[in-house]
Amino acid sequence: MPKSKRDRPVTLSKTKKKGREHKESIVNGIRDAVEKYNSVYVFSFENMRNIKFKEFRQQFRHNGRFFLGSNKVMQVALGRSASDEIRSGIYKASKLLHGDAGLLVTDMPKEEVESLFNAYEDSDFSRTGKTAVETVELKEGPLEQFPHEMEPLLRKQGMPVRLNRGTVELLSDFVVCEEGKPLSPESARILRLLGIKMATFKLNLVCRWSPNDFELYREGLDLSDVETS
Repeated sequence: MPKSKRDRPVTLSKTKKKGREHKESIVNGIRDAVEKYNSVYVFSFENMRNIKFKEFRQQFRHNGRFFLGSNKVMQVALGRSASDEIRSGIYKASKLLHGDAGLLVTDMPKEEVESLFNAYEDSDFSRTGKTAVETVELKEGPLEQFPHEMEPLLRKQGMPVRLNRGTVELLSDFVVCEEGKPLSPESARILRLLGIKMATFKLNLVCRWSPNDFELYREGLDLSDVETS
């Protein structure tokens, strides 16, 4: 049997080199984009969904670039302070890169960017560990939304069910999830089977930098929060 490529040893120095090259590539990509386009936006995201984000990103494919990844690497690319920033005042945007955040560098008019971000919102199924936004409880009795073939699967999720004349029947009231508590793997699966979407993928603008001005979008932020270098 041929030896799997997965089993081939990789030296630590080689791994570190690849990691460094990847970071340098991101830094150079951001700096090239800042030179090419005239506005930089910091945005935050909730419940990221890669496929949906890819679809959203297509709207900027001709006049902008998105960057996601290590906030520290993106901060280095822009400059962390007034002394090492790559463009005048852009370090203010760098300071707001924390948590689940990304960069958009674009030439699109600001009104269009704001409109696209503000209008975008997409519901999806919550994943394991996410907080339930509502309590879902199923009452004792027939579960006619499920075909009889699903009875074993529902039982594996901890639901007290049986087949009664070909119909899935819940033997007692069953709480799928409770508001404010994290979802277990079983709860997340049952919600998906029920078609209940509790996650909302959203993109929120945090700030905008251009050579002529700097604008904050997020409530509660003040210019004094970012002007100290």
